[in-house]
Amino acid sequence: MSPFPGFLPDEPIDSVAHLIQTALTPIFMLSGIGTLLNLFNTRLARVSDHIEKSNDALATTKAPTERRHLRQHIRHLHRRTLLLDASILLAAVGGAATCGAAFVLFLGSLRDSSVASWLVVMFGMALICTVGALAAFLCDSLAAWHGLRMTTSWARSTHPKD
Repeated sequence: MSPFPGFLPDEPIDSVAHLIQTALTPIFMLSGIGTLLNLFNTRLARVSDHIEKSNDALATTKAPTERRHLRQHIRHLHRRTLLLDASILLAAVGGAATCGAAFVLFLGSLRDSSVASWLVVMFGMALICTVGALAAFLCDSLAAWHGLRMTTSWARSTHPKD
């Protein structure tokens, strides 16, 4: 007889241990997604700070060439914020889907066979959103590297070594 009638099946301890292991899998994924969200938010804060500094420089600069370069740089940084926003949004949806998958696993312990399809949908959505978040973050990284190369080449062309 189960100590919690209606909640845990009358099965050996191995089945209960497997249920707990299965339920913990999404939680580990959620921990990884939380780390990604922290990384994305930190990166977004750095880009935002860089936009602010570039806007301040634009306000004090009179040279037309430098103003044009700063406007172009600010547009580039704005595109990066959109990529980071997409990364954060997708990771957050992936995290919510992971929580949903964990919840469905616990509902599945009640032996309702209809929750299996929900579990597949929730965990699948979590994986797809996490991959999407990583892809958007990769695009931001590529944009950052491209912007760094553009800035370096512009600085070399406007300030050649003597």
